[in-house]
Amino acid sequence: MKTIDRIPTSKIGRAGKMLKTGLKVGRNYAGYYGSKLLQSNVDREDLDQKNAEDIMNSLQELKGGGLKVAQMLSMEKSLLPKAYTDQFSLAQFSVPPLSAPLVRKTFRKYLGKSPEDIFDSFDYEASFAASIGQVHCAVLDGKKLAIKIQYPGVGESIKSDLAMLKPMASRLLGLNLDDAEKYFGEVQSKLIEETNYLLELKNSQDLTEACSGIAGFSFPNYYPELSTDKIITMDWVEGMHLPQYLKMNLTKENRDDLGQNIWNLFMFQIHKLRKVHADPHPGNILIKEDGDICILDFGCVKEVPNEFYDPYFKLTQPGIIDRPEEFRAVLHQLEILYADDSEEEANYYYDLFHEVLSLLLRPYQSDTWDFSNVSYFDEITSVGERMAKETLMSKYKVNRGSEHFIYINRTFFGLYQLMHMIGAEIQVPYALD
Repeated sequence: MKTIDRIPTSKIGRAGKMLKTGLKVGRNYAGYYGSKLLQSNVDREDLDQKNAEDIMNSLQELKGGGLKVAQMLSMEKSLLPKAYTDQFSLAQFSVPPLSAPLVRKTFRKYLGKSPEDIFDSFDYEASFAASIGQVHCAVLDGKKLAIKIQYPGVGESIKSDLAMLKPMASRLLGLNLDDAEKYFGEVQSKLIEETNYLLELKNSQDLTEACSGIAGFSFPNYYPELSTDKIITMDWVEGMHLPQYLKMNLTKENRDDLGQNIWNLFMFQIHKLRKVHADPHPGNILIKEDGDICILDFGCVKEVPNEFYDPYFKLTQPGIIDRPEEFRAVLHQLEILYADDSEEEANYYYDLFHEVLSLLLRPYQSDTWDFSNVSYFDEITSVGERMAKETLMSKYKVNRGSEHFIYINRTFFGLYQLMHMIGAEIQVPYALD
C-alpha cells in the first residue's frame, strides 16, 4: 500500500487541503449539471461516487478527527448514499500508513530513540492503519509486541477539523446547527480523549483488569515504560479477526456461543462498570487459537452517567413503551420531548419515537432473539431511511435527544451489526444479579 511521508499539521495547511477538496467537489457538481443539460439520463450515482472518493482521499491524507467522523458516518447507512458509506467504511480497514522515515521521526520525538535502538527488531511496515494511529510489530527480549503510533498533529487539530466539518455533518444528519453544540461537544471531547494515549493506556488497563475474570476472554498486557501520550506498547495478540474467523465452518451452536459471549462482555461493562468500549466493530475483535476472544483498542470508552442510564434502560422493561404516561415521561428525561413543545410537536415526536423504539427494542421482548434474521435489519433500514427523510423535511427544527445517545447508540448499533454478522441467536436482556 502507498505510504504517506507528510501529514499537514497546521490549521492553515489542513484548511487548505479541505478547501482544495471542496473545489474538486464543486467541479464535480458543475460537470454533473452541465451533462444533465445535454443528456437527461445522467446517473447521479456517478456524482456521488466521485465526490465520495475525493472527500475520502483528502481525509486519508489528513487523518485524525475528520477520518474518524467519516468512520462513524459509514455506519449511518440510512442517512447517506451508498457511495459515501462504502468509501467512509474504508476508514476502519484501508488507510494509507506513515512511511518509515515519519515513523522513525515520531519515535525520536516521543521516546527519544529510534525503534531499532529500543527493540530487538521492529517492522517499519504497518500491520494495521486506521483513522488516528497505526500498529507495528516489534520484538523485545523474545516477546512479540504491538506498537501503536499516533499520526503527527491529529490530536492538536481535532477542534479545528471538527469546526470545518460541522456544517456538512449538520446537513447530513438533519441537525439545527444553532443548537447542536452539545452533540459536537460530545464528539469533540471523545475524539480528544482518543488522541490521549496515556488515557487510553489507563482505560485499557482498568477495563481489562475489571473484565479479566470473565471466562472465554483474554487481554494483552500493556507496558507504560514503553508508552507515551502518542505511543502505546502492548502484547501482540495472535489470532484471526472476526470476519476471517466467520469464514470457517462454524456450527449454529458455535455462532450462538460466540455472539452471546461478546454481548455479555459489553453488557457487563455497561451495567456493572457503567463504562464501555464504545467502538465494537469487527476490526477490534480477535479470536485466538485456543478459542478465547480478545477485544482490542480501548481508545473510545464511554462512561454512562446515572441520569442517562436509568431512563435509557427503563425503555427495555416489558410493556413500558405501550404505557403512554410512563413512556412520555421517559422521553422527557432523555430530552426527546421538551416541556415547551406544542401539543402538535409533542405528538409528532411521541409517535415517531414510539415506532422507532418499538422496532429497535423488539429483541428485548422475548427470551432469545435471532440476529441472523435479514428481514429485521431490512425493516430497521427502511424505518431509518424514512425517519431520516422526515427529520430533514420536518418543520420542527429543535434537535432531539441527549448527547449521551451518540456513543451509547453507536455501541448498541455496532453490537446489533456484530450479532447479525455472526448470525447469532442470543439472550438479549442482561441479568444484573
